Amino acid sequence: MVRLFWNLIFVLTAFAVHASKPDVVRIYLDADRTGHLESALSIEHGIKVAFSQHGDQIAGVPVEFVTADHRGNVLRSKKNMQRFLEDSQGLVYVAGLHSPPLIKYREYINKSKILTLVPWAAGTPITRYPSAEDNYVFRLSVDDSKVGKILVNYALNNQCKQPHLVLENTGWGKSNHKAMMAALPEELKNKVKTSWFDWGIKDIDARVLIREAQSSGGDCALLVANSREGKLIIESVSEMGIKMPVYSHWGITGGQFAQNVPYEIREKAQLRFIQSCFNFYSSESNSFNQAIFEKAKTMFPAYFETTNIKAPAGFIHGYDIASVLIAATNKVTLTQDAQANRTAIKVALESMNKPVQGLVKTYQKPYAPFSDDNFDAHEALGSKDYCMAMYDEKDAVKLLPNSI
Repeated sequence: MVRLFWNLIFVLTAFAVHASKPDVVRIYLDADRTGHLESALSIEHGIKVAFSQHGDQIAGVPVEFVTADHRGNVLRSKKNMQRFLEDSQGLVYVAGLHSPPLIKYREYINKSKILTLVPWAAGTPITRYPSAEDNYVFRLSVDDSKVGKILVNYALNNQCKQPHLVLENTGWGKSNHKAMMAALPEELKNKVKTSWFDWGIKDIDARVLIREAQSSGGDCALLVANSREGKLIIESVSEMGIKMPVYSHWGITGGQFAQNVPYEIREKAQLRFIQSCFNFYSSESNSFNQAIFEKAKTMFPAYFETTNIKAPAGFIHGYDIASVLIAATNKVTLTQDAQANRTAIKVALESMNKPVQGLVKTYQKPYAPFSDDNFDAHEALGSKDYCMAMYDEKDAVKLLPNSI
């Protein structure tokens, strides 16, 4: 009888500890802080500003942020995911600019139930894990399944007769290849060629890519590259003195591209690239976005001296996805069980019924349970939220009138 009594006390105590609120939860920010620090910091700033507006808490529990640097290496990124899983206070894992870690370890992420927010990486497969119950990845960013078609249409509408695809040889490049080829008119599908390149190319390699584009009959280039390789390719187009407008994915905006490639060179290549349809520099100012900018300026003065901030999409999407996350957790009760907490938030994100005001737009039910019939269930943005942009003479991202 005494033994039964103490067993009952043990069970009740364990239950009480398990059900009680944690003292703190942690949000992991895993990004390339070596090669693309600008995008990593921009995402971090957006998320931290959103949380600061809510007392740095989520569901009434204080939040701590953990920064990790995968240096553009997928194996390091997996180690950071494992570190997150080993943390009993780990709640949310936030990814960075690169798609390859999220594509390569998509199954690992979802089977491990790592609640993952994606404010930049655009690879199509990232949010399309076929199990509704086990799909733990939510994106608020552009999506390659839509970007490819937009870039193809933009090129054709600007009198490009035969695009040439210039794509990095990664999962990100491959997902864009699939989308772009599918978007081409039937009469171009067999004519359009692709040049692939690896990270770390040199000047001479970039010139070879452009010569390949010329010899294939291409009169414009559709580019999928990050800032380092993008710089070399744009410089090659300009230095070779050829007319070949470049219409690019937004990976080039994640680093020091505009500072490293002068305006004259960019304009010789007629460079245009995709963004979401808001930034502080060229969008209409109002009391809502002004207040956010002033908050950011107070918290990170060195980075917000002017509205021409570096890697602006990172901040904007980081702020918006954090705001959606915070709103989704209003009715979630966090416990000492980290995995139960992640699952509860996943369900909450998929069942939101109140609008959330963000910078890009007001989000109405941004997410739903994933299924084959609802391909975009874990995508908060759609094609109508995308705009083309350019770097102007002040090296700022200037959004162009939305003709998409």
